Amino acid sequence: MAQTINDALIQENTGDGRIRAGDTADAPMPLVLMYHSVEPHQADPYLVTVSPPRFSQQMRWLARRGLRGVSIRDLLAARAAGAGKGLVGLTFDDGYADFTRHALPVLRRHGFGATVFVIAGRLGGDNAWDPEGPRKRLMGAREVRDLARAGIEIGSHGLRHVRLPAARDVLAEEVDGSRRILQDITGEPVGGFCYPYGDLDAAALAQVREAGYDYGCAIWPSAYTSQHALPRTYIGEADTAPRLWAKSARHRLARMHRRAREHDRTA
Repeated sequence: MAQTINDALIQENTGDGRIRAGDTADAPMPLVLMYHSVEPHQADPYLVTVSPPRFSQQMRWLARRGLRGVSIRDLLAARAAGAGKGLVGLTFDDGYADFTRHALPVLRRHGFGATVFVIAGRLGGDNAWDPEGPRKRLMGAREVRDLARAGIEIGSHGLRHVRLPAARDVLAEEVDGSRRILQDITGEPVGGFCYPYGDLDAAALAQVREAGYDYGCAIWPSAYTSQHALPRTYIGEADTAPRLWAKSARHRLARMHRRAREHDRTA
């Protein structure tokens, strides 16, 4: 996890933000913010935790600019209907139990929605895949069900939080099996998949599509970028208003570059 988040920070600071080959969508990629845990903390070696005060500031920053946080399900539906202006995707990876206590009340205060990507085979466990740092409790089945009933979209983050390109023998179980478990728990279709560590290859992407997911979330732009590998913008404790402005501006510039390239290809 540490290497992945650090790589994401490097991509954010030095990458060109371009959408590369493999994007099959006609419209530019939407702005999707990537969170993990929201709780008071002192040690955070993997840069996955945002304190409740900082999270509240970040949500206020969106609201004051006329932006509304929504689930990826609602974001993509609105964009398909031509009504996606002003919408920002909010995602929370791993299914940490602190979401209900610290993030959900803030989202409700602003009328925001979100997608929580849950690790179906670790319900009620903790972040055992992180060898260092504090233990963080994961939601149990009842908490996941309650969130779905509260209108929060539940997506799959796999079965055990493993790198899919290195898990070829259990790829179907990770992708298809996790979906079945979560659908049984929530009683609702599970349309979204999030690649653990943001790590994917052609086989993982194909499995997500073949399993019937409507979309997938990655981290950084890559050769696989498409609706089944949406890039996201990492958000952490250090993201104050100036950094949020810079990240949103960079996303707008990336969209402009992509439109220009599309125009050049069709001219």
